[in-house]
Amino acid sequence: MCSGNFAKCLGITLIPLAILSFLCNILLLFPGGKPAENNDDITDEVWYFGGILGSGILMIFPALVFLGLKTNDCCGCCGNESCGTRCAMFFSIIFAGVGLVGAGYSFIVSAVAINHGPKCLINGTFTYPFTDGDYLSNHTMWDACEGPSDIVTWHLTLFSMLLIMGLVQVVLCGFQVINGLIGTIFGDCCCGVGTLTHRSHGNRSQLRRISTLPRKHDTGYRDIYTQCYMETSVTISH
Repeated sequence: MCSGNFAKCLGITLIPLAILSFLCNILLLFPGGKPAENNDDITDEVWYFGGILGSGILMIFPALVFLGLKTNDCCGCCGNESCGTRCAMFFSIIFAGVGLVGAGYSFIVSAVAINHGPKCLINGTFTYPFTDGDYLSNHTMWDACEGPSDIVTWHLTLFSMLLIMGLVQVVLCGFQVINGLIGTIFGDCCCGVGTLTHRSHGNRSQLRRISTLPRKHDTGYRDIYTQCYMETSVTISH
């Protein structure tokens, strides 16, 4: 698979992950699926916008860049198609780095939120009843939350989804860093094949014109001319 095609597959995968992360963070603004009476009743880590900013907005831009790599050649890099393809792959590494930062941020925020636990109602006050993730292995502690209903399940499910999606995004962006390095060094294999085919057609056309030289031309001259042209064409195509 060519570097451009592989990057396009990564972009197609990253876009739905970014949208899902965005939606998960939005849902967390509604504890237990219900509007909060006060913003202070919402878990603090929700306001860090790991899903909206990290795995969402900062991931959309790299994904769109990866989708367009197959046809992007940096305007031919001053007329050099091979150089343009390498230039585009190099810039994809930078955008992949942006994606790594965003996904890593979302992953860290989600991990902290899961360990911290949700903010819930206890004795008429919203507070954090759990410490150091102790509630994860002891479900009976969940009953300590008087409200909102199913807040622990809501909190744990959505932040776990953000954690997993952030990890997947980190891996995919890491793949693109490696893919971008390969594309920068070696170029896009499909691009090279297409260029070579195009030039081969031109070579055959030129050889046909050479073969129609008038008979009055010396045969030795025609052979030398043909050989020189073939050597030049092979050098250019490489």
